[in-house]
Amino acid sequence: MGFSRGVRLSNGCVLLAITVGLVLFVGSVSSSKFDQLFQPRWAQDHFAYEGELLKMKLDNFSGAGFSSKSKYMFGKVTIQIKLVEGDSAGTVTAFYMSSDGPNHNEFDFEFLGNTTGEPYLVQTNVYVNGVGNREQRLNLWFDPTKDFHYYSILWNQRQVVFLVDETPIRVHSNLEHKGIPYPKDQAMGVYSSIWNADDWATQGGRVKTDWSHSPFIATYTGFDINACECLATVAAAENARRCSSGGEKRYWWDKPTLAELSLHQSHQLIWVRANHMVYDYCTDTARFPATPVECLHSHHY
Repeated sequence: MGFSRGVRLSNGCVLLAITVGLVLFVGSVSSSKFDQLFQPRWAQDHFAYEGELLKMKLDNFSGAGFSSKSKYMFGKVTIQIKLVEGDSAGTVTAFYMSSDGPNHNEFDFEFLGNTTGEPYLVQTNVYVNGVGNREQRLNLWFDPTKDFHYYSILWNQRQVVFLVDETPIRVHSNLEHKGIPYPKDQAMGVYSSIWNADDWATQGGRVKTDWSHSPFIATYTGFDINACECLATVAAAENARRCSSGGEKRYWWDKPTLAELSLHQSHQLIWVRANHMVYDYCTDTARFPATPVECLHSHHY
């Protein structure tokens, strides 16, 4: 994402499970409002609060974005989003996790707007040590503008899983044993934004944003973070140690059952890839004449 990342890493990590919204998640230990977990990051005048709902708008003056007040190391983050209705061509609504600095790690959901009646595309990407170029795109099996749906990122030392309504749509596995770097040593903030990207977002930039349809509004609820919170500045290695299971300390995200997808989840991912995948960087020989090394080893369904 193209926004400044100025929040410092935090000292010591504690288990945090906070939820707010239409549905309370099982296993959450306390509940909170949006403004206890998150804060507007830019264009605060483009935010509107309606009970448990947050609405963020894009117009021809500005987009808007928010960020978590804390950074996290491992766990699961979920937000319910209802995407921009109608002609949303040129717009992008993003939900992502990112660490700081030029060698940052990042896990992206980017929802690419469309002209009315076309499928809404979701693009995912993974940055490791500042390097991205791992885009996948798929069309969703529902209309994401009509209702709220759950978008989640599960992150542990073995895999990063992108989920839509608890259905996995992408897995990024730890392949360090193959010499491939894996994002496990930088605390990450949680972010969302809505912005104009009509130079590339819709049909490769051929369809531009129609500002006569603005403001474009994305609606949020159900903010849920069940993760290891990092509280003040210490070495990244210490954060990683505090947020990893060991001895008497057993965190839920380190359960063996979460080291890889279940059989049911594997079948779900196969179905998603077979029926809804429209682009995978692993098979883009024009961009990558040599297949990216993680694509040779990853569990690609």
